[in-house]
Amino acid sequence: MTIRVVIADDQAMIREGFSVLLAAQPGIEVAGVAADGLEAVAMAAELRPDVVVMDIRMPGLNGIEATRRITADPALDVKVLVLTTFDLDEYVYDALRAGACGFLLKDASGVQLAEAVRVVAAGDALLAPNVTRRLIEEFSRLGGSPRPPARIRLEGLTERETEVLTLIAHGLSNAEIARRLVVAEQTVKTHVGRILGKLHLRDRTQAAVFAYETGLVSPGHTTA
Repeated sequence: MTIRVVIADDQAMIREGFSVLLAAQPGIEVAGVAADGLEAVAMAAELRPDVVVMDIRMPGLNGIEATRRITADPALDVKVLVLTTFDLDEYVYDALRAGACGFLLKDASGVQLAEAVRVVAAGDALLAPNVTRRLIEEFSRLGGSPRPPARIRLEGLTERETEVLTLIAHGLSNAEIARRLVVAEQTVKTHVGRILGKLHLRDRTQAAVFAYETGLVSPGHTTA
């Protein structure tokens, strides 16, 4: 199955470079390129790609607001992979809350970019440990505190589902969670699906954000 991608970046060199890199990868088709957020939103609606690779800093409409508009459209089933650089860490949290499935650094290789697109397209987006650390730091910087309504939703999870959610928030994949809990990977997938359903979340990346916002996972806390 071919994964259709739209690349949104205000720098022509990056758009063209990523287009060439992705087009050379098997099973990936570049459906279009956008030079700003408004164009990205329009292309998402018109072309219905599987994934939008979205820059954050763009004129007119930035990548965060563009991501929010795309993911808020019930008629679309488009995943957003946000592009950033180390000096844009402060935007990662907002991008994930806006509905992004994950983020990728602009200096990523063609192979890394293609793999990220495939992971996001499959709906199995996850936060790598270094991304998790940035998310924790940003949450701490914002002085976030647990939100009561969210805590009520959290109480609807079983003990095992809460345990799985905690491990998701620490960046573990389904296979790693399965090994940690000594269960089958399919069992973990079932738990993840139930967690997302009960919490009304799009994917495991938003589940990780939810875990921090509710106080289930605290800054500085690590798994054993």
